Amino acid sequence: MPTLDPRIDAYIAKSAEFAQPILEHLRAVVHAACPDVEETMKWSFPHFQYNGMLCSMASFKAHCAFGFWKGELLVAEADANIQEAMGQFGRITTIKDLPSKKTLESYIKKAMKLNDDGVKAPARAKPATPRELVVPEYLAAALAQQQPALDHFNAFSTSKKRDYVEWMEEARTEATRLRRLEQAVEWIAEGKARNWKYGKC
Repeated sequence: MPTLDPRIDAYIAKSAEFAQPILEHLRAVVHAACPDVEETMKWSFPHFQYNGMLCSMASFKAHCAFGFWKGELLVAEADANIQEAMGQFGRITTIKDLPSKKTLESYIKKAMKLNDDGVKAPARAKPATPRELVVPEYLAAALAQQQPALDHFNAFSTSKKRDYVEWMEEARTEATRLRRLEQAVEWIAEGKARNWKYGKC
């Protein structure tokens, strides 16, 4: 029997009606492919761990998201979809938007092997030209759980916001990204710019 985290049960129950079957399906596929997976909640949305971070899922007002921490090494065409939503599968509004169960299980098993082998996530290259600021949904979701942080972030100039977004996106490993996200929310809640220690405001 899989070990289920009751906090994820509650998360699914509170999600929009369209999202519930999607989240239940993803959860079941992860457990089927990785019986030793551990469930947890980080920044108020479900994560799955196996020798480190494996994957995560989330629901929003009009779509769900699912992605692997080392997705760049697993899913072709991830770059096109990741611009639109957290994860590697774009905006998921129905189970039909996802690859087949067999394909998802294949991705999960490959992700497990990457973790078993200690493979690190590749660094994300900076774009050659400046682009419109897009706040990653994992950052937006974390800020939404801390009203002071959300208020300060919304009041920041574009450059201050970009400093934090680029700091998140440039993380070379999932562990670094998690640490940075936690630190960022703490600093933003205090109204601090990314480089406040150095007097760069």
